[in-house]
Amino acid sequence: MKMFLPMTKKEMNNLGWEELDVILVTGDAYVDHPSFGVALIARVLEDSGLRVGVISQPDWRTADDITRLGKPKLFFGITAGNVDSMVANYTASRRKRRTDDYTPGGYAGKRPDRATIVYSNLVKKYFKDVPVIIGGIEASLRRFAHYDWWSDSVRRSILLDSKADLLVYGMAERTIVQIAEILRKGGSIQDCYGLRGVVYWTSKIPEDALILPSFEEVKLDKRKYAEAFKKFYLENDPITGEKLTQLHGTQWVVQNPPQYPLTQKELDHIYGLNYTRKVHPECLKKGHVKAIETVKFSITSHRGCYGGCAFCAITLHQGKIVTWRSKESVIEEAKKITKMDDFKGIISDVGGPTANMYGYECDKKLKHGTCRDKLCLFPEVCPSLRVNHSKYIELLEELRKIPKVRKVFVSSGIRHDLVLEDKKYGEFFLIKLSEHHISGQLKLAPEHSDSRVLKLMRKPDISKFRRFKSEFQKINKRLRKKQYIIVYLIAAHPGSGEREAKNLKNFVKAELKYRPQQVQIFTPTPSTISTTMYYTGLDPFTNEKVFVEKSERKRRWQKDILLSEKNISDSKFKKL
Repeated sequence: MKMFLPMTKKEMNNLGWEELDVILVTGDAYVDHPSFGVALIARVLEDSGLRVGVISQPDWRTADDITRLGKPKLFFGITAGNVDSMVANYTASRRKRRTDDYTPGGYAGKRPDRATIVYSNLVKKYFKDVPVIIGGIEASLRRFAHYDWWSDSVRRSILLDSKADLLVYGMAERTIVQIAEILRKGGSIQDCYGLRGVVYWTSKIPEDALILPSFEEVKLDKRKYAEAFKKFYLENDPITGEKLTQLHGTQWVVQNPPQYPLTQKELDHIYGLNYTRKVHPECLKKGHVKAIETVKFSITSHRGCYGGCAFCAITLHQGKIVTWRSKESVIEEAKKITKMDDFKGIISDVGGPTANMYGYECDKKLKHGTCRDKLCLFPEVCPSLRVNHSKYIELLEELRKIPKVRKVFVSSGIRHDLVLEDKKYGEFFLIKLSEHHISGQLKLAPEHSDSRVLKLMRKPDISKFRRFKSEFQKINKRLRKKQYIIVYLIAAHPGSGEREAKNLKNFVKAELKYRPQQVQIFTPTPSTISTTMYYTGLDPFTNEKVFVEKSERKRRWQKDILLSEKNISDSKFKKL
């Protein structure tokens, strides 16, 4: 029988546990599903033989929640949750959100701003002698000095502000087990300083590290900030990456090279662990958790992304190397899903950060690391990638044959340039996708139409979207299906001013011929290329100047004209 990991002392007693080895603290509801980082880490630690408990969304104003499971033998692991807490708490206009999909009942305000820092300091207050390890997307992307849009300032490494003992970055399953093993054998946090995928601080400069411009330098000089980011970005490779260090006052923040990607066998094992795929009953007492709806019957087929989109943090968190699960592993998970009481025959998604990156990678990258002088997909798809959709087509075909499965959707988005690049299987993939794996709408993310903005975004030229759209329409006409492409667009990205926004409006009106619903204002989240552009006004890789719209009114205007059926006049823009 599948069981949740304990959230209460009563549950611990029922298991016969007097104490826990590890306590994980999360800013989300505890959802025991592999799409939730805390569930992955919890099950991996449990699988290594440890007793693990979870504290979900503790009240940070009292000791009651953070102390309810007692003192762990090894360490506290802390994450803000699946989403950076500032993104979860605020809109793209810096307004407080009214709801939170990761909170029972959808209530806003159940996690603090900068949750990793708050939770870590809370633990340190009541458990002074227990190691604290921070991780997750919030910690991972704030591991060095970084621009923080919400305070409009450069902040220190989150490791220092949280007072944590160690930071694990990226997808940390292997690293966290290695740490636990060292501590279980009587080692110290200092004994973990040699591990890949960790960040620590020291008062002595490490002799074997590449030195980034200091916190004080990047705070005062935007060119130094851009220089530091470029080095940080280029060294984020498990094969070629160097150890990095950055001085903060008298303390050196040290980042070891990234952890190696999990092997297919390891990935299969992790996703085959004993998840209930449900919300913990203690959380359900407080209300429904909306975030489970879209992922409950979904399957992660791979991780990592070589897309390199400037506004996206996935390459810095999951990595630039794509690793995929075996067909057998994915099918086994699908069979488990069909046995769930509330399964209605629909697998909602089979994919990863980009669905059609399953089953192929660049051999050169796997042996020698990612190229430093060019990107995999921009400005053109690199021939070394050898795009091939055959394994993904075969996987989807096998999933459709499983008894009780009526439909298998691909919802996590595809790269249309990859479909066009695959001369052997691309058209066949699009046919199968249209026949079986979408329901009236195919979601694509061209993001913009202006060539200058797309170049800064590291996205393909809009001509490729037009080619793909034409092929999609031809295929669906042949299939006698009325299906449409729904686009995702970003307003006010660096490089986008009045002219570029009007170009995008004209594209929407003339070529899409409908009012787009999936439009977001660019939000400068930590440690992306686009955020560096937003803060510095420079492309960190070329040092070319970039126009940045920082007026909140004009940023909103760029979104409003896309949603309006009328054009907004020049005179109105100038009044903003």
